[in-house]
Amino acid sequence: MAASTQPTTSIIPAYKTAFLQSCLSANVLTFGTFTLKSGRQSPYFFNAGSFHTSPLLSAISTAYAHTIISFLSSHPSIPKPDILFGPAYKGISLACSTLLELYRLDPQTWSSVSYSFNRKEAKDHGEGGGIVGASLKGKNVLVIDDVITAGTAIRETIRLVAKEGGKVVGFVVALDRVEKMPGPREEEEGVDDGEPRMSALGQIKREFGVQTASIVTSDDLIAVLRGKGDEGDIKRLEEYRRRYLASD
Repeated sequence: MAASTQPTTSIIPAYKTAFLQSCLSANVLTFGTFTLKSGRQSPYFFNAGSFHTSPLLSAISTAYAHTIISFLSSHPSIPKPDILFGPAYKGISLACSTLLELYRLDPQTWSSVSYSFNRKEAKDHGEGGGIVGASLKGKNVLVIDDVITAGTAIRETIRLVAKEGGKVVGFVVALDRVEKMPGPREEEEGVDDGEPRMSALGQIKREFGVQTASIVTSDDLIAVLRGKGDEGDIKRLEEYRRRYLASD
């Protein structure tokens, strides 16, 4: 059954609101017309690479940390992560800063957890290899990244972790757009066929059995914009959401 096209009206947690307010005030989250990798014309764009000041880095790492704690507590079957892994390049700073925040919030739980990230090109001198930080071999790995679109990067990360002998036990992203994957006609001609499809996160969960979570979704964004009274942006977001909403 397809998901409802009505945006949620539930009250979102304070850390989500604070995170989105930081994104909006710093223009990390901007509105206009943006062409995504899929070719879709999106009314908004999220750029995690803009979290380059200490207040913004603190805001996103705090939001990630609270999301991870909530995610793990709501999925008790997920084993405790040994590694927080940030795919290069944007995931590197996210993994480092989030692990520090997790340790600040709960040192007993997170003092034994390490972080790692990959090199884009394997190093053939010194310590060598394609991983910086803790070894992934035999470890439970929680992956942290910014935004998922087609799921290509997640699949690459799953293969990379498996090659290094680790096991991905979960994915946490900053923003889940909650939009369906492009169909064949959209990929070839740029035309949406209107058929229901799963989101990239839904596809990953189905293909690999890996649980996923996000700090915020497009529903949360709409809820915060309602509080600000940005009717024009809300209307464009809701129209886009209705057109591309995923079936999961």
